[in-house]
This record gives sequence, structure tokens and C-alpha cells, in this order.
Amino acid sequence: MGKLFKNLKPYWKSVLMIVVLLMVQAFCDLSLPQYTSDIIDTGIQNSGVEHILPEKITAEEFQNAQLFMTADEQKTWQDAYNGDGDILDRNDFSKKDLEQFDSDLIVPILLNYQMSMMSEDGFREMLMQQQQGNPQAAEQLKTMSIADIGKSMGVTLTPFERTEEDDDGNETTVTCVDVRPLFAAMQEAGQFTEETRSEMRSQLETMLDTMGESLVQSMGIAYAVQCDQAAGLDTDKIQTNYLWAAGGKMIAIAFAMMAVTFCISYVAARVGAGVGRDLRKKVFSRVMQFSNAEMDQFSTASLITRSTNDIQQVQMVTAIFLRMLLYAPILGIGGILKVVNTGAGMGWVIALAVLVILGIVGVLMSIAMPKFKKMQTLVDRVNLVSREILTGLSVIRAFGREKTEEKRFDTANQNLTKTNLFVNRVMTFMMPVMMLIMYSLTILIVWVAAHRIDGGSMLVGSMTAFITYAMMIVMSFLMLTMMSVMLPRASVAAGRIDEVLQTKTSVQEPTAPQHLAQPAGVLTFDHVSFRYPHAEEDALSNLSFTAEPGKTTAIIGSTGCGKSTLVNLIPRLYDATSGKITLDGVEIQDLSLEELRQQIGFVPQKGVLFTGSVKDNIAFGNPDISEEEIVEAAKAAEADGFVREMEKGYDSDISQGGKNVSGGQKQRLSIARAVAMKPEIFIFDDSFSALDYKTDKKVRENLKTAAAGATKLIVAQRIGTIMDADTIVVLENGDAVGIGTHKELLQTCPVYREIALSQLSEEELGL
Repeated sequence: MGKLFKNLKPYWKSVLMIVVLLMVQAFCDLSLPQYTSDIIDTGIQNSGVEHILPEKITAEEFQNAQLFMTADEQKTWQDAYNGDGDILDRNDFSKKDLEQFDSDLIVPILLNYQMSMMSEDGFREMLMQQQQGNPQAAEQLKTMSIADIGKSMGVTLTPFERTEEDDDGNETTVTCVDVRPLFAAMQEAGQFTEETRSEMRSQLETMLDTMGESLVQSMGIAYAVQCDQAAGLDTDKIQTNYLWAAGGKMIAIAFAMMAVTFCISYVAARVGAGVGRDLRKKVFSRVMQFSNAEMDQFSTASLITRSTNDIQQVQMVTAIFLRMLLYAPILGIGGILKVVNTGAGMGWVIALAVLVILGIVGVLMSIAMPKFKKMQTLVDRVNLVSREILTGLSVIRAFGREKTEEKRFDTANQNLTKTNLFVNRVMTFMMPVMMLIMYSLTILIVWVAAHRIDGGSMLVGSMTAFITYAMMIVMSFLMLTMMSVMLPRASVAAGRIDEVLQTKTSVQEPTAPQHLAQPAGVLTFDHVSFRYPHAEEDALSNLSFTAEPGKTTAIIGSTGCGKSTLVNLIPRLYDATSGKITLDGVEIQDLSLEELRQQIGFVPQKGVLFTGSVKDNIAFGNPDISEEEIVEAAKAAEADGFVREMEKGYDSDISQGGKNVSGGQKQRLSIARAVAMKPEIFIFDDSFSALDYKTDKKVRENLKTAAAGATKLIVAQRIGTIMDADTIVVLENGDAVGIGTHKELLQTCPVYREIALSQLSEEELGL
């Protein structure tokens, strides 16, 4: 995982910005359910009123409310209002103060509210209990009207009707009586004692303990709404204003969340793209520094996969990580805190869901993880096979091996497909199971909450908010699970990329490079040996010779004797195992790679051309060359003729890999490119093999003029190509078995003589 996310270090400011924005998004996201709850519980059920203290109250109701208050509560109540007329206004208080009033005054206010609308049946029952010792009076009460009962007690009692809901939710009309005038009269007469008041409050408190805090609060708010209406306030307007205010806040939060989400997505995408860009640059730079030894370590197909598919995986996961994985714990922790604050007592439901999710994810990942690691290797295999088939398509067709190669590709493709299908089948269980958990969680919450709502300990809006928070928590874990699907593959990809970046090239730049004062091109091999990595024997052994400016040094030998290895040591495509190679008296390992390679015009065994024009390919090593010099270089390589026959001449396009020119033409353009560079040393690695004898001879004659003062090294198989060389080095199994001119070697070197006689007659050789 460290390899995956260490690339984020240069973007720590952007990551920090994303974290801050994610916190803002989470705050907005977690605020919406609470507003929804408030709209349901306060805006709809409580008519937009949040506290039990009325905003306005009539003077009469103000006095009546104090009947059941203690002395301290009366003082608190009186301090809460101001005004001398028929209508009193509530003073300005903070939300905290109002919540304190809700707690301190709920009992006397509810007792007052209960007495203001006692049912007629309840009132008569209360009177009958008081007259248990007087059957006659009790019988008389049954026939008396409420008004008559009031007159008998010296007060005015007026019955009224109100609508209530029964246990089944059906509306019914109930006759009620405001009995507070009776208690007021009793208080004046000294009959309503503190003991009686305490007993009534105690009975009410016992009843409230069984009802639930939410229901008790709603009853107190109902009293406040009734008082506001009686005082002339438009409660419908209060409710409408509350709903508009809450709705407006929700809309503002939604827009803020949209803007924040856009910013997060934009920044995360930029960071992801930046990481991909940086990795491509690093990988390309590292591969460009690789010697042939490192190129042998990684296949071309693997390097292509690592530079494209693997980096794409890391880029995609990085963006998703910043957008989802960072958001998941923020949202989850925030949701848990919100659930705790609801006080619903259903945290165990969330804990159960989370444990189930973690268990399922653990099982699925234990099955899928090994396959994720295998997939990248299989992708490499498909790329390798595809590249080999496409590169060698002409050979495959010539030998009639289409069916065999199709089977080979099909095997690689089927292995990748089977692994992909296995992983996908395993992960297909993820989403349905998560949906099942979410829906089951919703049902469980509704089931538990319904009982709490029925008991008055929970409101409908609170249940709605709890469900939303629960879904957020589950979704946060779902996001983590989705990332758990992507992270393993991306982690493997990051490891493969890091493997390339951590691979140190065996060819190192010198710490204190020397410089060539006046490059001449004197190249000396001094007891040079070379062994390939992990090889058991040397490819070159104790090789010593000197190649001088203006002269041609040829290297010949049987296949596999080390000819190409020798010339690869000169531009430091490999470094010699022992001995030293000097250029103008300076060890090539003490020269910077750039300076060394500027002195060398290298023509590989297999000509390589690049996409562009003929002119671009010839000027590849010397971009500042003039058009006249380009033409002269082409003439020296016997390429001017066929180039001018092309549709656009030197401006003609060369396709990818030079596929629109022949092998001989490709070689001649490669030679022209080396000539155009005007180096001190020319290296021709069997570069004339694709040329016919006539063209071969002409090119070598032209080079005598075009590269007259340069050092020329020619690797060849043809004796005819090197007969005129000033020095010929004969290799056999990595050893120099002969060094001299053509005539000298015919007499002194059996190996050279054998090669020569296998190609030319004795007359042609001058024997």
C-alpha cells in the first residue's frame, strides 16, 4: 500500500485540500437528515414550535399556569415574560436557556395543560371519588350539568368539545372542561394546599415516566401552540415560516454540497492525472537509463504493460481513493456520532450490520486476493504473445503456423479470461449482499423504532434520521469494500512499477566525469573481459587491440563468438567485467554517457527507423544538420537514389518501424543517419548484411571519403566486406585468436583462413 500512495507526496497540499473539502461535504451530508427530522417532528407534528414556552400568552393564562408551580418555578415563569396588558410577550432567550425552561417547567405546564382540558368523564369521576362518603351527593352529581356543578362550587365551568385520536388512529370528539377556576377558588379559600399540589405533580410525573421524553415534549409544545393561538398569533404562519426556513437551509446545504463535490472531483482527478503523468515520466526516464542488462531483465511486453495498464490502474485508484476512500471513514465516524446523539438506543443495530459487512468482505477478499495478484502476470503474458505474433506475422504465415499461434494466443487469453471471470463472479456477490444488508437494516430499524414511537420515546422524524444515518454508515463501509476490490490489483500494479523504478542500471554515470580535450577517435581495448549477468563463462576474454582514426578495424568470427557484444561495450550498452576501454587515453567509464555517445555513430545489425520523414530519420543524431548535408549523407549510404524516387523525396513519411521500406533501404538510411552525425568513431554491427555485393562495395568506397578521418569498426560475416580493412580481429568463443591484415591472417590464423575459404576461392583470396 505504501508503494501505491507514496506518489501522493508531491501533491500533499491538494490532498490536504481534499480532506478539508471532504469534511465539509460530510458535514453537509450529515446535516440534511437532521433537518428532515426537524421538518417532520417540529415543522409538521409540532406546528413549527420548538419549545414549551409560548411566544405570547394571555394575562389570564399566565396566571392560571402558575397554579401548579412551586415558588421557584413561579419566579422563573414570571421572569420569562414582560408586559402589563392582556397579552404578555416572551423575553429573548438563547436556545440553551429555552431548553432549560423545557426541562424545569415541563411538569407544572403539563399539569396546567391537563387541567385546562380535562374530559367530562374524568372530571365527574374525580368529583365522585371526593364524595365517596356521601352517596346522596354523588348521585346528585350524575344528573347535574357542568355549569350547574360549577355554580354549586361558586365558579364558572364551561364545557367545550375537542377532537382526539384513539389508539387505532381514528378521530373522535370528546367533551372537556377547564377545571383550573375550581383550583383557583380552592387556592383562595386555602383548600388547595402545597401537599395537594405536590401529590398531583407526583402522580403526573409517574405517568410521564411511562410515556417517553419525546411524547412529553410534544404535549408541552401543544400547550405552547394553544397559548399562541389564544394570544392572537398566526400559528399557521409560524409553521409555514419554519418549514420554509428549514427547507431553505436544506437547499442551501444541497447546493453547497454540490459545489464541494465538484471541487473534490476536480482536484482528485487532477491529482490522479498528475500521479499518472509523473509515473509515466519516471518509468520512461528510468527505462531510458537502462543498459542492455536491465533490458534483458524485463521483457518489452512487460515494460509496455507497466507503462500503460499498470500506471492507469494506479491513476484510477488514486483518484477514487481521494474521492471515496478518504470520505468513507469521515462519513462513517460522523454518522456514528450522529447516531449516538440521537439517543435512540439502537446503536447495536448499526454494530451488527457493520460486523456482518466486515465478515462478508473478509471472506470474499481472502478468495479473490490471490487471483488479483495473478491477473497482472497473465496480462503480461497476453501482451507478450500478442507482440510476438504481430511482430513475426510474416514468418508465421510463411511457415503455415497460423493455427498453432492462434492456439497459443487463445491459451493465454483463456487463462486471463478465466481469472477475470473468477474474480468477477466472486465480487458479484458483493453488491447484492450489501443491498440485502441495507434493506434488512432498514426493516430492523423500523421494527424497533415503531415500538419506541408507540411508547413515546421516539418521534417519526428521529426514526427517519436514524435510518438515513444508518444507511450512510453502511454506505461508508460499502465504499471501503468497493475500494478493497480495486486496491489489491492497483497495489500489485504499483509494486510492478516500483520494481522498474528501483532497478538500478549497471551502467552508471561517473561521479566526476572527465572530458576529451580534442577528440580524435583512438579506441583501445586493454585486456577486456565481459561476462553476461548470471552467465557461467565469459563472453569475451582478455581482449586487447587498438582502433585508430582514418583506419578500418574489422571484427569477424563465427556466430555467437562475441562480435556484437564487443561493439556494445564501446557506447557502454554494457560495461566490461574487467580490463579497460579507453578513448583518446581516457577510460570510457570516466566520460559522461552523453559525451561518449556523441563521438560514436552506431549502425545496429537490424536497422531501426522512427515514425517521421526520411529527412527526420537521417538528421536523428544531428538535428542542426543542413539539408545539403542530409543529401550528402544519403549519397554516401547509397540511399539518395531510392529516396528521390519516393513520392515526396526526403519529405516522404516513414511508417512505424520503417515497414514501408525494404530491409536494404532501412540499412542504408541507418548508415546515412550515422554519417550525418559526423562522429569520431563509426560502428557497423553487421550493417552491410542486408546489402547486395555491389551496393556493399559502393557504400564502403563512399565511406572512405565521407568518414575519412574517423575510426571505423566493422562487424561482418562476409570476407569480401573486410578484406581491405587495416586491422582484422578474429574472434573464437570470445577469444581473439588472430589480429592483423587480411594477408597476414590467411597465413597465421587457421580460423580466419577457414572462414575465408568457406566464402571465396583461393584465386579470389589471392592464395
